Amino acid sequence: MNLYAWLYFSFIFHRNLFRAQQSTCKLHGKSGLKRLYRNGDLTIGGLFPIHTRVVLPDKSFKYKPPFSKCEGFDFRGYRWVQAMIFAVEEINNNTELLPNITLGYAITDTCLTQLSTLGAAMAIVTGERDTVSGLGCGRAPEVPVIIGDASSSGSMVVARTLGVYSIPMVSYFASCACLSDKNTFPAFFRTVPSDYFQARAMAKLLKLFGWTWVGVIAGDDDYGKSGIQIFQEEVKKYDVCIAFSEIIPKVYSKEKILQIMQTIKESSAKVMVTFAIESDIYSVLKEVVSQNITDKQWVATEAWITSSLVSAPRNLLSLEGTIGFALRKAEIKGLKSFLCRIHPESDPADPFITEFWEAVFGCSLDQSVSSSPTPLSSKPKCTGAENLESVQSTYNDVSQLRATYNVYKAVYAIAHAVHDMLSCSPGEGPFENGSCPDITHLQPWQLVHYLKRVNAKTPVGEEVYFDENGDPVASYDIINWQRKADGSVKYVKVGQFDAAEGSENEFDIDEEKLVWREGHSKVPRSVCSESCAPGTWKAVQKGRPVCCFDCLPCADGEISNITGAVECKKCPSSYWSNAEKTECVPKETEYLSFEETMGIILVVISVCGAAITACIISTFFYFRDTPIVKANNSELSFLLLFSLVLCFLCSLAFIGRPLPWSCKLRHTAFGISFVLCISCVLSKTVVVLMAFRATLPGSNIMRYFGPPQQRAGIFCCTLGQVLICVLWLTLSPPYPSQDLGQSAKIILQCSLGSVLGFACVLGYIGCLACVCFILAFLARKLPDNFNEAKFITFSMLIFCAVWITFIPAYVSSPGKYTVAVEIFAILSSSYSLLVCIFVPKCYIILLKPEQNTKKQLMGKVADKIRN
Repeated sequence: MNLYAWLYFSFIFHRNLFRAQQSTCKLHGKSGLKRLYRNGDLTIGGLFPIHTRVVLPDKSFKYKPPFSKCEGFDFRGYRWVQAMIFAVEEINNNTELLPNITLGYAITDTCLTQLSTLGAAMAIVTGERDTVSGLGCGRAPEVPVIIGDASSSGSMVVARTLGVYSIPMVSYFASCACLSDKNTFPAFFRTVPSDYFQARAMAKLLKLFGWTWVGVIAGDDDYGKSGIQIFQEEVKKYDVCIAFSEIIPKVYSKEKILQIMQTIKESSAKVMVTFAIESDIYSVLKEVVSQNITDKQWVATEAWITSSLVSAPRNLLSLEGTIGFALRKAEIKGLKSFLCRIHPESDPADPFITEFWEAVFGCSLDQSVSSSPTPLSSKPKCTGAENLESVQSTYNDVSQLRATYNVYKAVYAIAHAVHDMLSCSPGEGPFENGSCPDITHLQPWQLVHYLKRVNAKTPVGEEVYFDENGDPVASYDIINWQRKADGSVKYVKVGQFDAAEGSENEFDIDEEKLVWREGHSKVPRSVCSESCAPGTWKAVQKGRPVCCFDCLPCADGEISNITGAVECKKCPSSYWSNAEKTECVPKETEYLSFEETMGIILVVISVCGAAITACIISTFFYFRDTPIVKANNSELSFLLLFSLVLCFLCSLAFIGRPLPWSCKLRHTAFGISFVLCISCVLSKTVVVLMAFRATLPGSNIMRYFGPPQQRAGIFCCTLGQVLICVLWLTLSPPYPSQDLGQSAKIILQCSLGSVLGFACVLGYIGCLACVCFILAFLARKLPDNFNEAKFITFSMLIFCAVWITFIPAYVSSPGKYTVAVEIFAILSSSYSLLVCIFVPKCYIILLKPEQNTKKQLMGKVADKIRN
């Protein structure tokens, strides 16, 4: 509203109402608005939108402009007027309520604009007499209380102005939550719930149906902006996101409406939430129907959910299934007949009756009294025999008395407040010195006091009272638009919202009664992204609302067993996720067993190695008297072959479920058998080397390397490993353990107990192998007949290479493969010794027996020496 206009009206009101020191009050201007008036002991003001728009006059600044004209007759607004008159007359005829007081009324058309509303309120309160002389000037206002306004913006303008003077207002349709602020609007009351509760109910409705992606359309006024602000705060609690937000302009703009249509059509949101009055939303929905947009679900507020204008049959193709919140309806006995009683002839004082009559019956009254802007030639003459009971219109439709009932309640709230005031006993009153109000000079602030405390019942049976904010208890019907057989709309109550019931029971809806857009029974979907299935989690898309996300599978070892999980839960250490990542299942145990393929292969290789070694032992024993067996120190050969059998067989201790005894056995058996084997090879290498040196003239060195010395050397070397193993088993022996790790299996393994002990065992073997390799390398050029050095060198080279590569492979191999690597190293090194040292001898013994003679051996030696 124009600031200057507001200041102008405030100035007029201040001068006309409260400058009591002047002897004469002069009226500085009139509103020019039509009004209904009836005198009474107490006059109640009424502000109603009988018209919906104002046609402003031309302002040339050459002469005083004429009054603005109102257009767009509103049948519903006129019904509200008649409901107030009905309630006033009903109270006046009541012998128990205000028996000695006659109520009057002063009702003015607001034309649904803030400027007209404020002008109408000023005219009601101050009156429109040109002058007021004497003591009447500056006293209490002629109208101490006003019912209205219908719009939140208009109510705010009037309440700010009249609130300064504590003139109470009781609105029947202004639902903006901002009006609950008693600091700003101390004298404002209403019989319609605050939009705070409606916004909360809307948010719960969206949650109930899983609508997390919605469009928002609001009117460009306090009702729309405040409602949407509260709605947006409420939906955050339920993870609902706003796809877009559009404002409907107050001044109709085809371009803006088309832009809103484009946004609606392009949006992936299927649910449209609205916070706009009937006249505003109609301009949008009219275009929705025109463009045949039928894939949207509309959520309405109490402002238009029961509007016959919006719910016309021609609109149902796009709007069928609309759901929204409506004020609780009631049945007012006698109202139907009261509405139909009016007639231009019987109500000549009604300035709106002529226009109403012409609009209802489509006829024209006498031109001298007709106010219809439609040319007379286009309408037939009214006969005067028309009967309102014979027509159906918004005016006489009493099936949806919602806002109408709020008007009715507002009148009764004021009447009961005045009744309580009259019941005051002198000396026991609520004011200074126990005084009571004087009804003949009623001060507005006194009526405010009694309105705050009113608590009574209407003839309908409903209690009327106001809370500390001047609001009634929030109660709504949930309405669903369904198509009748004749194509008209049926307002079906499918649930209710009652804030008085408490947070658990306040919202109730029967989903089986619902019919959605295009007559479907399935709840429409409106989401930015479909809910993530169990086994996945929501990853918000960058730069978009939280409702827009990608569904990513849970990582291994994590699960989500609900739809729409925001994160995956980690399984306990002994559990793992199933293939679908929806459930934690016990981990499988893993170890190198005798039943699996790898275990069987390793067992076969191990047993084959031991069997081959046993065969070689048998061959050597059978041919023990042949030169080649005698020449290669048969005692050491048999001991070496026996140790190789132990090496092959010790690998079997690594296969199977780890047990305390097997964990201790596997490493000690491996360490001792390999040291015994390497000790034998080392002894053979030394003997071969020393035997060659003993052939030189004057050499007597072989006496230090006879069989006793060889046995002692082997024993000492083996004893060192035995001592290491005893210390290891005594101080920190290996033991079976479980590696839970970050895998789907529990690895059953033998923990070393002491890494140092295991390192000493391997290190001792490595030292002996290195010494043996060096000696064999030095003896590699000895004569072939006596020389095993080449074969020993080659076998030791393979042996060292295997165990050098064993260390990184052992560390990096997972689970049971760690054991397999160790077994492979044992078998590889054992086979290298067996093949390199004994296979050439077996070849000669079995396949070349002619070379297994002393002459052949001595001849080659002689040749070598000569060369």
